Amino acid sequence: MLIRLTGTSKLLYINVEYSSNYAIYFFKWERKSKMSSSGFVLVPFLILLTVWGCVGRPLPSKLHDSDKQPLQTSRPYNIAHRGANGEFPEETAAAYMRAIEEGADFIETDILASKDGVLICFHDVTLDLNKSTNIANFSQFADRKRTYEVQGVNMTGWFVVDFTLEELKLLRVNQRFSYRDQQYNGKYPIITFEEYISIALNAERVVGIYPEIKNPVFINKHPTPLQTLEFKLVQQVKWSDGKKFEDKFVETLTKYGYKGSYMSKEWLKRPAFVQSFAPSSLTYTADLTDLPKILLIDDVTVRTEDTNQTYYDITSDSYLDFIKNYVVGIGPWKDTIVTTEDNYLNEVTDLVANAHARGLQVHPYTFRNENSFLHLNFHQDPYSEYDYWINKIGIDGLFTDFTGSFHDFQEWTSPLSSKN
Repeated sequence: MLIRLTGTSKLLYINVEYSSNYAIYFFKWERKSKMSSSGFVLVPFLILLTVWGCVGRPLPSKLHDSDKQPLQTSRPYNIAHRGANGEFPEETAAAYMRAIEEGADFIETDILASKDGVLICFHDVTLDLNKSTNIANFSQFADRKRTYEVQGVNMTGWFVVDFTLEELKLLRVNQRFSYRDQQYNGKYPIITFEEYISIALNAERVVGIYPEIKNPVFINKHPTPLQTLEFKLVQQVKWSDGKKFEDKFVETLTKYGYKGSYMSKEWLKRPAFVQSFAPSSLTYTADLTDLPKILLIDDVTVRTEDTNQTYYDITSDSYLDFIKNYVVGIGPWKDTIVTTEDNYLNEVTDLVANAHARGLQVHPYTFRNENSFLHLNFHQDPYSEYDYWINKIGIDGLFTDFTGSFHDFQEWTSPLSSKN
């Protein structure tokens, strides 16, 4: 048995690992007025247990939904992009717990599938892109590299779909960006979709989830690797009941009580947005659940993975008229809303106005505090950027790597804030 303890000034994370099962115990620090010399006591925050016999079955929330502070719906949504990944490695329990602590309305994740069909939270189809995990340290996986065609491009690496959940749980996640805090590299495991849901359900207030159906064409088509002498042919994800990726995705949401149309009583109890860059996945899931859906929009020159349309086509009036029957909003890359030139904002497009005219919300991505991501118009001030997008462009929510910054901005600028 290996016990690893890591922590910050406010949070303590304890990972307990076994050879045949897996458990994570989470605690948070809470300061008391009269304490021992250390000034802190441990208070249980979340217990989350995964056993291979019932993979990813989280404990139910300790609080009844009626006892929780409700989701705020009076201002643009603070969407924690892959958790608070400006501080912690993305899509880890630590990143999601920090985002909740910092005031996120929704925690966002990307859903992929393991070889044995378990849905997990991970952004890339490969485990080694940008050294996002420590898989290169595992000699037993050295011969598991494969080459697949992904969205029309041949990619070589260690693919998520070629590893079972038990194998994936051996890995640890690293900070994607070298200019961010590296001290947590190699400390946190990949989590499952159900573990992610459990983190949201065990929060002391209502926190929404915002999962993405990631690379559905790749997951569903079960390709075999491109044949070379060093690659073996393997079969990718296949569920015994013949279900598609989207079916298993929705089944998981339904299992944990996520249902209802946008702003319905059911939805407000357990709020969720379903997102995807693949339009056909969203139209397909519309027949499976009435949860609100968001169509993600990439650079206008990029083609969709399923319909082979450009996102320029996707943002046309005629396509918005079509897709509004299936989604409640769009999630565009920022530069599709306001074009840029030489790192300055250039022209405001009509995308937000056209979406709002059709009753669609707009949740752009991704807002990051580092100067390299802030256009020069904002003078290295992320608050100036928030003010521009909310009060001039009129967006309805945003994806951010720095949940705490956006939450503080909203608190300080709210007419009801005690800080004014």
